[in-house]
Amino acid sequence: MPAPISIVIPTLNAAETLPATLGALMEGLRAGLIHELIVSDAGSTDKTHEFAENAGARIVTGEASRGGQLRRGCAAAKADWLLVLHADTVLQDGWSNVVRDHLPSGRPAAFRLAFVAAGFAPSWVAGWANLRSRIFGLPYGDQGLLVRRSEYQDAGGFPDQPLMEDVALAKKLRRITLLSARAFTSADRYERAGWLRRGGRNLWTLTRYLLGADPERLARAYRQ
Repeated sequence: MPAPISIVIPTLNAAETLPATLGALMEGLRAGLIHELIVSDAGSTDKTHEFAENAGARIVTGEASRGGQLRRGCAAAKADWLLVLHADTVLQDGWSNVVRDHLPSGRPAAFRLAFVAAGFAPSWVAGWANLRSRIFGLPYGDQGLLVRRSEYQDAGGFPDQPLMEDVALAKKLRRITLLSARAFTSADRYERAGWLRRGGRNLWTLTRYLLGADPERLARAYRQ
């Protein structure tokens, strides 16, 4: 029986974080879960391609746009399931057992968010994100997305937009299950901007998007 999961990772100059992301996936390969690894790159000029090729990834290329990159990567996938991860997301040890146990349910799923940082603020921000994911079924891309390829296609896939592509797709899927395993993501952006300020900004951006704001305009404001 072929391995059931295609891993899809969007990248742009991700050489600093990609090795850890790929390293955490090795247990899934040993468990017979991973059929292929697809890296959807947007013109990296560092060692991203080298690391991806050394890991046996298939690389697809195109313009820089998170939604567009994910759309291209998922279009190239062949396995029954997609596992979409950011290039700075590291899955918790034991994730493969959690995913293997979940697959028979057929339901889309995301991991619990955690930050590579200690203290009250990281725990509070991650706790809010996980509560939102559990109540509203709207995880962020930092939490990964596990979904049947057929259901992904039926939902229309990721829209080609620079921001909130994860939320746009999540709204079209069946209710997303929150898995017990965690997805660790970098805390750099929060530590630079301040935990409460960054967390509040993310919530405001999400609210504006759900109220109909243009993703291009939100992306410009988000980068400032």
